[in-house]
Amino acid sequence: MNIGVFGAGAWGTALAYTCANSGNNVIHWGFNGVFDGLPDIEKPENVIRTDNMNDLAKTEYWLIVTPASFFRETVKKMVHVYNNQPILICTKGMEAPSGKFMSEILQEELPQCSQYGVLSGPQFAHEVATGVPTGSTIAGTNNKVCEMGHVALSKLYLQDSTDIIGTQLCGVGKNAESLISGYLTIKSAGENERALLFTRAWTEIVDIAVKMGANCHTFSGLCGIGDLFLSATSTTSRNFSAGMAIAKNESFGGTVEGIFALNGLINRAKLLNVATPVLCEMKKQMKI
Repeated sequence: MNIGVFGAGAWGTALAYTCANSGNNVIHWGFNGVFDGLPDIEKPENVIRTDNMNDLAKTEYWLIVTPASFFRETVKKMVHVYNNQPILICTKGMEAPSGKFMSEILQEELPQCSQYGVLSGPQFAHEVATGVPTGSTIAGTNNKVCEMGHVALSKLYLQDSTDIIGTQLCGVGKNAESLISGYLTIKSAGENERALLFTRAWTEIVDIAVKMGANCHTFSGLCGIGDLFLSATSTTSRNFSAGMAIAKNESFGGTVEGIFALNGLINRAKLLNVATPVLCEMKKQMKI
């Protein structure tokens, strides 16, 4: 299969390489031709890099893997080259000002796309790129999206779902929770308090999901408890490390999706009239 991958950070690079190692031909787009993800891993020969979106027009399946803060901008640029490809959203996050999910932004900016899905799970980019066994949830609007996803990413263990909103909420929620967990590792009075606040925050995220009609069972899957366990307990997680840095009043570099996620969740909860006292208190303490 011929696959187009949009986004050349660590995660975009990892998925481009995984698609190639799964036996597919990949055209990998990077903004302004910048490909700075995973420089220590050799690029497969069946990955072609480009800064011209026109080169992806005739591919059969698209993966969007840009940071959440650049998702809308990227989709707007994709409109003129879109040719009815099923799209798999691999970005975990929310648009902070609006509290909208990536699937909602895709529907706004590319309404002609009726076949789309989302990928989310416990995935550290470097391990995915090097072939470490990895599982993820794939949720689509129809079977074709998931079936093509299995072909594109056959090197991954994929758990099928139809809960697009719930799968995204898990990815967004774990970003916020990882940030909070890192912060509480330094600032909490002890492990008991850390567990207390961590659990209450996750309950508030599930409350948002229930109000939006998501399936609570999704939160016990790979995109839920699996991703939460991975990201909220390891210093390899950028969000966890950023939370620790905030607690120590230290600087941190790169995009921290947990900051956007926390703000987006709070904004969405207000629109839904869902109480989020712990999430709000964490935002206040971290001054973000």
